[in-house]
Amino acid sequence: MAEKRTSDLSRRNFAKASAGAVLAAAAVTPAHAAPRADAKKRYAIVGVGSRAYLYLDAIQTTHADKAELVGVCDTNAGRLELARAHARKAGRAEPAAYEAAAFDKMIAETKPDTVIVTSVDATHADYICHAMELGCDVITEKPMTTDAEKCRRILETRRRTGRHCRVAFNYRYMPVRGQIKELLVGGIIGDVMSVDFHWMLDTHHGADYFRRWHGHKRFSGGLMVHKATHHFDLVNWWLSAVPVSVRAAGRRGFYTPAMAKRLGLTGAHERCQTCPEKKKCAFELDLAKDPKLKALYLDQEKHDGYFRDRCVFRPEIDIEDSMNVVVTYDSDAILCYSVNAFAAWEGYVVTFNGSKGRLEHKVVEAVSAPFGSANVPGQVKDYDVSARVFPLRKPAYDVAPRTGKGSHGGGDAVMLADLFSAAPATDPLRRAADERGGAYSILVGVAANRCFATGETVRIADLVPGISSPDYAPMPARTAPVPMPVKV
Repeated sequence: MAEKRTSDLSRRNFAKASAGAVLAAAAVTPAHAAPRADAKKRYAIVGVGSRAYLYLDAIQTTHADKAELVGVCDTNAGRLELARAHARKAGRAEPAAYEAAAFDKMIAETKPDTVIVTSVDATHADYICHAMELGCDVITEKPMTTDAEKCRRILETRRRTGRHCRVAFNYRYMPVRGQIKELLVGGIIGDVMSVDFHWMLDTHHGADYFRRWHGHKRFSGGLMVHKATHHFDLVNWWLSAVPVSVRAAGRRGFYTPAMAKRLGLTGAHERCQTCPEKKKCAFELDLAKDPKLKALYLDQEKHDGYFRDRCVFRPEIDIEDSMNVVVTYDSDAILCYSVNAFAAWEGYVVTFNGSKGRLEHKVVEAVSAPFGSANVPGQVKDYDVSARVFPLRKPAYDVAPRTGKGSHGGGDAVMLADLFSAAPATDPLRRAADERGGAYSILVGVAANRCFATGETVRIADLVPGISSPDYAPMPARTAPVPMPVKV
């Protein structure tokens, strides 16, 4: 009975999460007619779990001079109250709180200019589309959505309504990644012909995906969509190119009941809190020990029965933990990508091979615990960030990497400044992403998931045809003369 009651996201709660977002737009009057030039911009947030606090903090502290939170919406009444308490603590007016099924009522009563979507991934499309139909612009967390049909709906709704949709790709804003983009745009290695990109999730961060709703593809799209959307977007943006075709293979081999037994456990259990073997399990998550996780999840279980600490070895998990992908691009570049969720260290290595040389870049992230009060997502150790150029037949040299402070290598603060600025500065790197960038990033993962099932190559245009190219910075012409390497 407990298993049925707490199945990550119950049918009841998932229906509630989407109910307000699927009303016919024709039956609802737009929220407002025109922006107020002399007032703060008004925001509403749907989904007030842990990720929403990036935006709650920004609106109510750093950018409070130009932003105002007027409404919050969630399936969990306890988390809604926490969001209101957060405003009180910051000395701001409490936002109006609404159950998820009352999303349209929130828009009508609070009249936000922009809706920020930080709900469960599979619900993003409903909220994005409905917000735009009600006359609001949208900022959505990645992934923009989880499958091709929902992606088509978002693109069509944006075209039909003329509203704006921003996808919050904070990875583009980490200083060293912008530096890599500058080197590639500057032609340091000539035409980029191939990319090798390997992302490692360690057994703290990586395991956390298997505890939560993310462990079910119907909610998250799996790691190919939920996590790798970041990585595919980076490559698309670094190359200023769009993906054409995808081949992929993946499987779950570590987070399994069989591995639990090999690690000395009797098998998988329901959750850490009630696990009879938690004292000897290195994957135990004690929600009660972390103030943030306790407040957001353990204390709120009474409202919806959602368990944040489910066993990572459960048999019903249906996402992969090891994936390999080959992507072709319209620029003729080829990407070889992998992600493993049980690695010995956290971070990535990416190599660009070009007509004039090779560029190598590495980042080791300091992740030592599940995301909670004491953990900064994507915190980077300065001494483990590197960039190195290998010109053809010439000595290699290091490039001093730019660094940043704070979450995601300093990228979050830069992205938030861009999102909430009344007049963003011109950005030569064009880091701001709209629905086109969001679409191309998730569709590589969607295609990979289809490959896992069929073993066949998938073309992006067969999933969603007619997507125009995002607004990327131009790369060097691939027809320009290439210097002859030194003869030896």
